Amino acid sequence: MSFLRERLQTQFRPLRLDIRDDGAKHIGHAHAGHGHYTVRIVAAAFAAKSRLQRHRMVYAALGDWRQADIHALNIEALTPDESN
Repeated sequence: MSFLRERLQTQFRPLRLDIRDDGAKHIGHAHAGHGHYTVRIVAAAFAAKSRLQRHRMVYAALGDWRQADIHALNIEALTPDESN
């Protein structure tokens, strides 16, 4: 999880960044117990961007994220105005 936090902090300088490990919710599924995360990030960089563009920005910031044992990533990327 520190990999996610470091990469997203460096790239976006978010006003808020919450990362939740959802691995326990996937017991009995492939890759259960690890690699499932939910990210809620609030940053000005997402202004005037579509949801798809925001997700692409997050994936680009993570770069080699699959090497960090991430199987699934749920992203909520918001502008400061949207987070209120």
